[in-house]
Amino acid sequence: MSEALKEIAEIANLKLSQEITSTEILNGELILHARRDAICKVLTFLRDDANCLFKVLVDVCGADYPNREERFDVVYNLLSMTHNLRVRVKVTTDEDTAVPSVTSIFSTANWFERETWDLFGIYFDDHPDLRRIMTDYGFEGHPLRKDFPLTGYVELRYDDEQKRVVYEPVKLTQDFRSFDFLSPWEGLQGVLPGDEKTEKEA
Repeated sequence: MSEALKEIAEIANLKLSQEITSTEILNGELILHARRDAICKVLTFLRDDANCLFKVLVDVCGADYPNREERFDVVYNLLSMTHNLRVRVKVTTDEDTAVPSVTSIFSTANWFERETWDLFGIYFDDHPDLRRIMTDYGFEGHPLRKDFPLTGYVELRYDDEQKRVVYEPVKLTQDFRSFDFLSPWEGLQGVLPGDEKTEKEA
């Protein structure tokens, strides 16, 4: 398996020397790091080349590394059913720079890119219908970003007086919780269910 992946890495480095910045085999998986503006060319090559034939786009997802200048990775996972191999292609981007859409190469990318846009806020250029797919239309922010607050920005509820769903700023009954013990079990007062059996046996 690793020999076959090494061959594909060599072929990709040879044929796409200007488009691929680096390759690595990590945990038995081939990862190609590509230039953002060359992603369409790289995926087309991997799909059509006789040595590759990665005809199935399994998924497109994002990853957030907020300390980097280009904080987002866009990850494309491909499968070759002919050769029984997988490859992962990564490109990087920031909050303002769009990644070219690959929907013209793999039609399955449509919803994958919408999900990545919705959850990470990564924009895909030339996408035919880039709108939210997981969250509500009125949702604010992108919930898989590392800097997104755990409680979100707004909450929604049905208002019986207005007879409609309303959005309101999140109201927390407590700003934060402070624990002065290392384990949550240390702060427990009283008897836990089942403890009374131990006392009877003793």
